[in-house]
Amino acid sequence: MSRFLSRRHLLAAGLAAPALISTRSARAAEEVDVELILAVDVSRSVDAEEMEMQMRGYAEAFRDPRLADGIAGGPLGAIAVTLFVWSDWNIQDTLVPWMRLDGAATCEQFARAVDGASRETYLYTSISGAIDYASRQFGQRYGGLRKVVDVSGDGVNNSGRPLAAARAEALEKGIVLNGLAVLDRTPPPTTLLAGLPPIDEYYREEVIGGPGAFLMVAEGYESFSGAVRRKLIREIAGLAGPSVERATA
Repeated sequence: MSRFLSRRHLLAAGLAAPALISTRSARAAEEVDVELILAVDVSRSVDAEEMEMQMRGYAEAFRDPRLADGIAGGPLGAIAVTLFVWSDWNIQDTLVPWMRLDGAATCEQFARAVDGASRETYLYTSISGAIDYASRQFGQRYGGLRKVVDVSGDGVNNSGRPLAAARAEALEKGIVLNGLAVLDRTPPPTTLLAGLPPIDEYYREEVIGGPGAFLMVAEGYESFSGAVRRKLIREIAGLAGPSVERATA
């Protein structure tokens, strides 16, 4: 009888082990107010100077005291942020891994990481590939009360699977897609001849989505830094506002 009970207890323990491991894994993810993914366009429409403006804009935004104040005002007082660049359907490169930010000191650490990140540009524009990649990054180390992807870019999807499919799958997972559209004040003739929609309209209709989703429009890369600051402060603090905001230099 004792041998039978021993085997039965071992069997029960074995059956319970996966559930126990799963529970421990779930608890291992540190809770934060928001998991925020910054997805930065580095397609061929972004030249070296514009790429530098983008990265400098992100670094300056995380040095803004208002951003740290916004983090402190959250229920948990901490967020998790990562930054990756994207271009073709198969090109996504994480430049700054997930970091937990809970005040000015950690925001400065993130800003320094952005300062030291590589500057790179590629060819095509796969917003769908960027959204798919971002969707897979959530829940790796942190568990956010909100999950937000901040997609910045200046062109329409022209590589990878249909954008609508990637967008729909992300929204089904409860991910909020916000956008930062950069308007080219002097678009090339090929863009005009192709009859492509204005990038702000495209992002509003085809990219953003989810509860409280919004689009920040930068009037040229000269306005990028200010647009990023305003956008991040609103995202981190979860502030309500218009679905489309515009920033000028």
